[in-house]
Amino acid sequence: MRVLLSTYGSRGDVEPLVGLAARLRESGSQVRVCAPPDEDFAQRLAHIDVPLVPVGPSARALTTAAPPSSSSLPERAAAVIAGQLEAVTAAAEGCDVLVATGMLPAAAGALSVAEKLGIRSVSVTFQQLTLPSPGRPPLAYPGRPFPPEVTDNRVLWGLDAESINALFGAALNTNRASIGLPPVDDVRDYVIGDRPWLATDPVLDPWQEPADLDVVQTGAWILPDRRPLPAGLEAFLAAGAPPVYVGFGSMPMPTSQDAAQVAVEAVRAQGRRVVVAHGWAGPGRVRAPIDDRGDCFVVGEVNQQALFGRVAAVVHHGGAGTTTTATRAGAPQVVVPQTADQPYWASRVAELGIGVALDGPTPTTESLSAALRTALAPETRVWATAVATMIRTDGAALAAQLLLDAAGR
Repeated sequence: MRVLLSTYGSRGDVEPLVGLAARLRESGSQVRVCAPPDEDFAQRLAHIDVPLVPVGPSARALTTAAPPSSSSLPERAAAVIAGQLEAVTAAAEGCDVLVATGMLPAAAGALSVAEKLGIRSVSVTFQQLTLPSPGRPPLAYPGRPFPPEVTDNRVLWGLDAESINALFGAALNTNRASIGLPPVDDVRDYVIGDRPWLATDPVLDPWQEPADLDVVQTGAWILPDRRPLPAGLEAFLAAGAPPVYVGFGSMPMPTSQDAAQVAVEAVRAQGRRVVVAHGWAGPGRVRAPIDDRGDCFVVGEVNQQALFGRVAAVVHHGGAGTTTTATRAGAPQVVVPQTADQPYWASRVAELGIGVALDGPTPTTESLSAALRTALAPETRVWATAVATMIRTDGAALAAQLLLDAAGR
């Protein structure tokens, strides 16, 4: 079987495809991944001998740039979709199945390619907030808030469809016309399709399925990470009690210029050492260690699966991947959500009793200290350890088997 996995987005949009690609390779399938041309994405895929087909500009550059305005979103969407049509069309030739995920315009472009080539396609999301459900409201797009007087979720989802069509409809249909495809009336419905896949854990992210949407929840797609921790980090971990990890992944550091110092002070107030990951903010944005006390260690790209099993707690932004990895490791969490679906993951951590959700993207020493006191309490660790045993480990294997079955039919 020949499979193309297509995405455009940050690390959280690419890393699950690495897990699925590895499982597909084990089954004997040929796999390619269309993703942004960032070096860390290429390295992760090279580790499992899967080629990266670059599409669009660097995701890191877009993530760390100023957020787009509502007026610039249609123009950006048109460029993203055009890039998908060019790169995905070439990469998908001869494929049996195309898996589309990532930001909505990118998925719409990839699915249009599958439609044009007449190959089977699957639409996947790594968080359920884009799937219409009467049980919760949709996320609003930048510059397009919902009317505050509207509280009916079904009405809000209708407004969400209108907003998506206004932002992306013209861009999608212009590009579809260029390859001889008819226009799409409802962009969101086109991307979601009749049977979308939800690649999240059912304990951490339970799906309450409405009658009009047939969702396949596979579990999270995670590749077991065998990379050793850096020697310096190993030495730091061995030199004392388990530290607290602080990192915000592919998000910029919280808006406070002294975010790293705030985190170090809050962790020290609990009598703990700290590992600070600079992530996509870059090492220049992290001022820790702030002195020569030797209780701080700064890391870049690191095996989180190995590290999270050896820390006292994880302070992070609430990305789906980091939340799942910390939960699987049994590490108590403090979530400082920055944007998009991150407040949702923060709320799930708090609801499960495996950590604390901070209110707002910029922690203070006082708010972070209070959250850490709860996260570091023995009862939080006990419950986090218990929940870890409930998290599925076969999500990528199940998804690979479903794709094999679909291709066989």
